[in-house]
Parts: sequence; structure tokens; C-alpha cells
Amino acid sequence: MPAILLALGTNLGDRVANLARARDLLEQNVLRIQAVSPIYETEPWGVLDQPRFLNQILSGVTDLEPEALLDRVKDIERAMGRIFGGVRYGPRIIDIDILAYDDLVFRSPRLTIPHARLPERAFVLVPLADIAPDWRHPLLGLSIVEMLAKLDASGVFPYGR
Repeated sequence: MPAILLALGTNLGDRVANLARARDLLEQNVLRIQAVSPIYETEPWGVLDQPRFLNQILSGVTDLEPEALLDRVKDIERAMGRIFGGVRYGPRIIDIDILAYDDLVFRSPRLTIPHARLPERAFVLVPLADIAPDWRHPLLGLSIVEMLAKLDASGVFPYGR
């Protein structure tokens, strides 16, 4: 089964509970979770006038093909109350991004794997370094640690410490 890396983010409501519910729904419907990163709190990205985010990374395996995986992820976001069609990068109860699917390079009108903005997002790379520091970007050839070394991660804080 393909190894999957997913990013979870939330900045509305009970953020810790949102992450827990997303993990539960993903495990029930999408993948067998193998590793869960610590939770990090970060400043918003894109639209700055909104609450801070909690971010977490999951790794696991699935038997779903990439587009079917995307459909299931979007179903979970809707089930949790995410409203689509609002402000891009605005506040949301949950955001689940597919970061990687084994070492697959995949592009369709709906999905790009690996995630197109992965190398520029410290809020993703910091928790990813906790569970998959040696994973290599199939296009760039860089590990998570090497990509992270190119960014300012000063706005990414361990949550609850």
C-alpha cells in the first residue's frame, strides 16, 4: 500500500478537538495511521487577519488512488463543517492537504503531488521533520531537513509547551 503524508490545520473552534476528530475520521475512512507529529501553533499564512493555526502531520498507508484519496479527504473536511468557496487561505475548521503519495509525481486539474507549496511552508516542514526527516522530495531531491534549513521557522511553536 502507498505511504501517504497528510497535513492537518485548523484555526476555528476547539482546535485540538478538530485535529483529533480529523485523525479519527481519516483512520476510519482513508488510511491506517502510522505516525503522528506533535502539534504546532503558527501564525496564519496568506490571510494574516485571522486566528492562529494548529498544525499536525500524519503518515500512513492507504489502498486509495490519489484522486480517490482527495475525494475522501474533501468529504471529511465537509463532514467537519468546512465551508468551501470562501476566502482562499482564510479561517477554517479543518484543512487536510495531501503532501506526498510514496514518491509519486502526479498532476491533474484537481491535485498536485507532492504538494506544490511544500518546500516553502515552515508550518508543514517543522512537524514533518518530526516524523519523516529523511523523506526526499521526488522532484527536488531534497530531504525535509534540507528544505527546512532554507526557511525561517521562527513562527512555528510547539503547542502546549
